Amino acid sequence: MDFWSCVSTLLLLMGASCMLQGCAPSGGESAPDSIKGSEDLMSQKAHGTCVGPPQNPLRWDADYATADSICCFNRHHAEFAGSWERTGLPAAIASQASNSTIMFYDSVTGKPLFKAPKGRSWEDFNKESKAHGWPSFRDDEVVIENVRVLSDGEAVSIDGTHLGHNLPDGKGNRYCINLVSVAGMPTPE
Repeated sequence: MDFWSCVSTLLLLMGASCMLQGCAPSGGESAPDSIKGSEDLMSQKAHGTCVGPPQNPLRWDADYATADSICCFNRHHAEFAGSWERTGLPAAIASQASNSTIMFYDSVTGKPLFKAPKGRSWEDFNKESKAHGWPSFRDDEVVIENVRVLSDGEAVSIDGTHLGHNLPDGKGNRYCINLVSVAGMPTPE
């Protein structure tokens, strides 16, 4: 098989894989209008793209150094796939009543970003998050006042914290989020 035949075969397989998984065109395009944001949100601030450093300590024993790097000095990379499973979050999920939810807060500002699960069970949330490697949220679980999706699908907070990306699938928008970005403590009111 020559080079171009290999490339063609690879592209065909990638397209078939995406079709089977139900991929949508772009996380930026498919995000609800209410959470579409502009690139200005990620301008340089006091601490990289963030208004300050992450809180210390973080919930669920999330790693501070990783949070600082991912949240404030990064636009494309993620914590290692599955790393959230080695934190205290799985135990927190296991201890939840079937009809309860957990609020996930910005690791820098403490603002609420996601409330899960909504419209599904903890079992479904856990299964999907494990399958994809990162906590995965759906549209109903987004706190629309504090989360934005940029045109390239990058999910960010209104204060410039990098959260992850919107990677739509056959079920709709799927916000694939770094746990270190949403392991903050709530800000006292």
